[in-house]
Amino acid sequence: MSGQVEAARVQAAQTGAEPTGSAQGDLSGDDVNAIDRLQQAYADLRAELSRVIVGQSEAIEQLAICFFARRNALLVGVPGLAKTLLVAKFAETLSLSFSRIQFTPDLMPMDITGTDILQDTPEGRREFQFVRGPIFANVVLADEINRAPPKTQAALLEAMQEGNVTVLGKEFALPSPFMVLATQNPVEQEGTYPLPEAQLDRFMSLIELGYPSEAEEIEIARMTTGQRQPVLESLLSVEQILSHQDVVRRVPVPDHLYEFAAKLVRQTRPDGGTAPDWLIPLVAWGAGPRAVQSLILGAKSRAALYGSYMVRQEDILAVAPAVLSHRLVLTFAAQAERISAREIVARLV
Repeated sequence: MSGQVEAARVQAAQTGAEPTGSAQGDLSGDDVNAIDRLQQAYADLRAELSRVIVGQSEAIEQLAICFFARRNALLVGVPGLAKTLLVAKFAETLSLSFSRIQFTPDLMPMDITGTDILQDTPEGRREFQFVRGPIFANVVLADEINRAPPKTQAALLEAMQEGNVTVLGKEFALPSPFMVLATQNPVEQEGTYPLPEAQLDRFMSLIELGYPSEAEEIEIARMTTGQRQPVLESLLSVEQILSHQDVVRRVPVPDHLYEFAAKLVRQTRPDGGTAPDWLIPLVAWGAGPRAVQSLILGAKSRAALYGSYMVRQEDILAVAPAVLSHRLVLTFAAQAERISAREIVARLV
C-alpha cells in the first residue's frame, strides 16, 4: 500500500505538481486503489461503447468526465451524429435508468416533473397521488432543449441545480446518481427559445460532436444497415458508480493549480483588467465563478479516469474548451469576423 502512495508522490514530482499542505494528505492508500479501479472501469466503458458508437472519442471522454464529476452537460451537433444513441448506450453500460424527453413548444413543466392525479383507493375514497414524470431517472436526455418555452426549461434546470422537484408545494428527491444531458441543434433556429447565459452556466461542459471521418462514416453505414445492434453489458452497479464519484472529489489539487484555474477564468473577463488586449474587443462578458469550480472538478475527474493520483495542469487545459466556451458572450465584432468562443478559449490556453 505504501508503495502505491509513494508512486503517487513520484508521479506528482515528475509532472511538476508536487502538492503543498493538505493536498497530499487527502489521498490515502484506499483512494489509490479506487482510482486504479476507476481507470480500468473507464477503459472498459470506452471499449463497450465502441461496439455501437463509431469515433466520437472526445465526446465520450467529456461525457464521462461530467458524469463522474456529478455534473450536467450540453451536447451540440447537427442531426444524425448519434447524440441520442450515445447517451442511451452510456446509461445502458452503467446499468442506470434512462429517460428521453423530446422538447416541443407545447411542453409544460408538469410533463417533465409529473403531477398529482385523482385516484380511487381500495377503501372507496378518492385521493390525489403523485405520478412521477420522466425527470425521475438516473440519466435524462433533454432532446432539443431550446425548443421548449422558458418556463419548461426552468423546471428542468431547477431539478439540475437542486436535485429535487417541487410539485404543488411538495418536494420529491431525484434518484442518485442523476445527470441531465441536453442537446441543441445548431442548424434550425426558427421557433426556438435559446437558453439564457445564466442557465447555460448551469451546465458544466458544452460537448461538440463533429462530423465523422470518411472511414468512420463507412463503418457507421456498415454497422447500422446490417443486423440488429448488440445489447451492451452493464459494467458498474449504482453502488460502484457512487463510490467512483466520491473518490473523484478526493483527488488532490496542488495550490498553484487552483490559482492557475482562477487566473485562466479571470482572463476571459474584459472589464476586470485581467484580460489580454486581443480579447477585449471580442468578448462582451466572461465566465463567472462557476467556471473555476467546473475547471477544478473536470480536472479531478479526468485525472482519476486516466489513473493519475493528482490533478496536473494538462488536465485543466484538456477540459477548458468544453467548460469555458459556452460561458463567453461574444461581441458583434467577433461575430462579424466569425470568431468562435472555442477559438478564443484555445488561444487563451
